[in-house]
Amino acid sequence: MTEDRHAHETTSHAVAEKTKGIRKGQRWDVGYNKLVISVGCYVQTFGTKGVKEHAYFLKDIGDARRIRKRILELFEMGSLPTTSREMKKKLLRFAVVGGGPTGMEFAAELSDLVHMDLRKIYPDLVGTVEIIVFDVAPRVLSMFDKSLGDYAMKIYKREGINIKTSHHVEELRPGSPRGAQGQNFREDNEPESCYTITTKEEGDIGIGMCVWSTGNMMNPLVQKTTSKTHQLPPSSLKLIPSESPTPDENCTWTIDRNEKTGALLVDSKFRLQLTQSLSSQSNSDNLSTPGACLPNVFALGDNASLRNHVLPATAQTANQQARWLAKHLNSDTRSLDDCPGFNFKDMGVMTYLGDAKALVQAPGGQKGLGRWFKGLRGRAAWLVWRGAYLGLSVSWRNRVLIPIYW
Repeated sequence: MTEDRHAHETTSHAVAEKTKGIRKGQRWDVGYNKLVISVGCYVQTFGTKGVKEHAYFLKDIGDARRIRKRILELFEMGSLPTTSREMKKKLLRFAVVGGGPTGMEFAAELSDLVHMDLRKIYPDLVGTVEIIVFDVAPRVLSMFDKSLGDYAMKIYKREGINIKTSHHVEELRPGSPRGAQGQNFREDNEPESCYTITTKEEGDIGIGMCVWSTGNMMNPLVQKTTSKTHQLPPSSLKLIPSESPTPDENCTWTIDRNEKTGALLVDSKFRLQLTQSLSSQSNSDNLSTPGACLPNVFALGDNASLRNHVLPATAQTANQQARWLAKHLNSDTRSLDDCPGFNFKDMGVMTYLGDAKALVQAPGGQKGLGRWFKGLRGRAAWLVWRGAYLGLSVSWRNRVLIPIYW
């Protein structure tokens, strides 16, 4: 086997050696006519110890490859004759943190993978696999109607997925659970190949991997942008209301953000909202200086929030926003000021439950179609779920290949 030439060095020396000769790229300014900020979000970890370093996330293709690699590694380690029965239980115990549609879909897909595909390769290990879902809320899939949620719980129980609600994760660390003396416990000659997840309710639990899906956290770019003040020429601003007096050229502005989520605040046409900074207001004769917006700077998706309306942080929201803005920016007939604001069209909520079953909740809730029709469940909902994803594929090539892979 090839040995890492930095293996016998201290951490500081290894990092210095590996980064030696790496130069930071040069920066330059890029002019623009229109700017759209759609950098998305990071996974919210709530500052839980060890999560950033050791958890697996569900954000991009790189995360998916890491998860696939880890799953195969765990089954390979579990199949070794030198692995004890207790270690096999730890390695093949999968933890999913987050009871929303993303986390629950992953748990269902993992269950399908184990019982439909890996069963053929590792038939002796399937009975050892355990999938646990931790969620801080008293009920998973809380955005669904209670009757649909109860049906989902029955399916998960039948699939052997253990759901633990009202559980608070405190730490994730490498190694086996600690013994009575506070030391990591492991049998002799066994590799430290598992992790330990610590919950407030049950203490330490040995697991093979932890998939973390607990919501969104603002991108550092958004955090840095909203924490600074900006001096902008009056010609680049659109005052609100428009008949307000022109501010002084030396006044500074701060970018408005949602107090709860930290997202960039935008109007109904996705234009960035500004507030005159306190230092500028104190030097101004008009202490009731109005706000403003940047007419050529827009924000979309998870990193944006409408000032007077909360939209779901889903792909359908970002898709509709992008289509609306692209349509109006490409229009030559009228300016954006003359266009009506964005109007979100709720298309409902879907999630996969495993074993070719799904949930589809009707759009609109109690104010829309949901007043008479709660939604679909079971095999019919699964067909709708797959059909929707197939229809939203970006090319006909994908629409042909995806059913073949299914």
